[in-house]
Amino acid sequence: MVRALTREDRVVTTVVYVTLSVIFLVVAYPLYFVVIASVSDPFMVSTGQVWAFPRGITFEGYERIFTNQEIVTGYRNSIMYAVVGTAVNLAITLTAAYALSRSDLVGRNAITFIFAFTMFFSGGIIPLFLLVRGLGLYNTFWAMIFPTALSVWNLIIARTFFQSTIPKELLDSAKVDGCTDFRFFWSIVLPLSTAIVAVLLIFYAVAHWNAFFNALIFLRSRSRFPLQLVLRDILIQHQFSDDMMVDDASAEVSAMIAESMKYGVIIVASVPVMILYPFVQKHYVRGIMIGAIKG
Repeated sequence: MVRALTREDRVVTTVVYVTLSVIFLVVAYPLYFVVIASVSDPFMVSTGQVWAFPRGITFEGYERIFTNQEIVTGYRNSIMYAVVGTAVNLAITLTAAYALSRSDLVGRNAITFIFAFTMFFSGGIIPLFLLVRGLGLYNTFWAMIFPTALSVWNLIIARTFFQSTIPKELLDSAKVDGCTDFRFFWSIVLPLSTAIVAVLLIFYAVAHWNAFFNALIFLRSRSRFPLQLVLRDILIQHQFSDDMMVDDASAEVSAMIAESMKYGVIIVASVPVMILYPFVQKHYVRGIMIGAIKG
């Protein structure tokens, strides 16, 4: 039997819905404004005439974005850093986490402590820079991969997932059939761990896609800059290459075109992450809850 809502219940429900609606508008409107501003007339955007719907629709900003070689190169670099970096991250994190989840690993608590210690204490930026330069990674592709090859937080989440999801009896049964540790990990553990793999995938991929600080420190050649560093130049330093602007454009027109490009680059930079998330969403919540709470 369903209990009828009292007057107090209706008041609370109304307050909750109104509060959530306000929060949604506060969060969603800036994103919506970026979208409509990227396709609106730059003059109308700069004069405050665009706030609810796009006006004077134009795609000139997007045309200049995709015809500018620096942005295209940065986009390609970011894709490469994200794909290769995430693959390295998953390989290291999953293998290390599984090894630490095994009760028969001698000294696993001490090893886990050493990993966890680095979460709270590190040498700092200068020693890291000297190490990267000493290893010959400075201003190379791998300078964006190896310094962030492992996240200890993700390692702990994955280890907890393995401990709470993969029973020891399954390993004993596989060994009876002559299965090696590597074969057990590859053929049994990984197929049963799609949830945590999806969690780590989106964590690492988003981190690589948004990374710009390491590029700022370790990269010197603009041909190796990721998209986020190019975006930083556009949004903060207002550094535009000559092919972004027409030669006979006035300073005012050039500034408006630059504003339009800013919004367009934000959209272009966000699209890959928005495309990735729906494919891993169904595993995401389950994986993060199991890996973070149990064990």
